[in-house]
Amino acid sequence: MYSEEIRGIVTAHARLQQDVATLDDDSDLYEAGLTSLSTVNLMLALEEHFDVEFTDRMLKRKTFQTIRSLSQAIGELLGTATAQSGAPAGGELRGAA
Repeated sequence: MYSEEIRGIVTAHARLQQDVATLDDDSDLYEAGLTSLSTVNLMLALEEHFDVEFTDRMLKRKTFQTIRSLSQAIGELLGTATAQSGAPAGGELRGAA
């Protein structure tokens, strides 16, 4: 949903060792060279661009691991996310035992 915008921000702020254009939405950004410092820079740039603030529960490696996970997090923060599987945006399955 937001992957193209996120790709531009990753290119500008993540300082990857690999060209973002060569990565698909599920490529591991940490394997491509994302570091803890560049994760913070990326988070701040995403927050500024989308006018959102990552919640404490989102401040995990998994959130920043792929362009798809970032897109889902931004969608959730903006209230527009629905997981492709049809699960609620937070990832919890409602009514699951």
